[in-house]
Amino acid sequence: MAADFEKQSYWHDRFTSETCFEWLLSSHDFMSIISPHLPRHLGPDSHVLHIGSGTSALQNHFRARGILNVTNIDYEPLAAERGRALEEEAFGDVKMTYDVADATNLQSRKRYDLVVDKSTVDAIACGGDDAVRSMARSVASCLADRGVWISLSFSAHRFDLPDLPLDVQTVAHVPTQKRHENDPDIFHYCYRLRAR
Repeated sequence: MAADFEKQSYWHDRFTSETCFEWLLSSHDFMSIISPHLPRHLGPDSHVLHIGSGTSALQNHFRARGILNVTNIDYEPLAAERGRALEEEAFGDVKMTYDVADATNLQSRKRYDLVVDKSTVDAIACGGDDAVRSMARSVASCLADRGVWISLSFSAHRFDLPDLPLDVQTVAHVPTQKRHENDPDIFHYCYRLRAR
């Protein structure tokens, strides 16, 4: 039976015992891939929204670059606890923000220079194409002028949907590690999305 990634109850059960996990790629590798595609104006005063922060340490990579205006959101409240703990473990204090929010219905008045997700869009896609459209509309509504959304997905067709309010560009095809020499090539896909 497939996991119910689109349900909050799945994440609550998972985060009860999980303290750190990276989807698809390590946060270090993800940052290496996205660095050339980050907005040129991204700096210490920039605002970053990390969607589906879960138990990832991605936010710590932004803080290490001097970016403290990072809002980490997740559908499940335990993710905020885990994120704070990971930041405090790495830096000795907590300076970033951790909130509970639904990525398909963001209520933020803030505008973000950068929005990132590591496979959150894949979990949301378990709820169907309309859920992905809702997420895209929601993210588009909180992007600053010249802001970008960078999304990592296992799907080569994740954003192949009509009526998206964003222009989509595939910026990287990341090969996955093979277990056997004759295994087929499998990739993860990194997308950059901008408001139209």
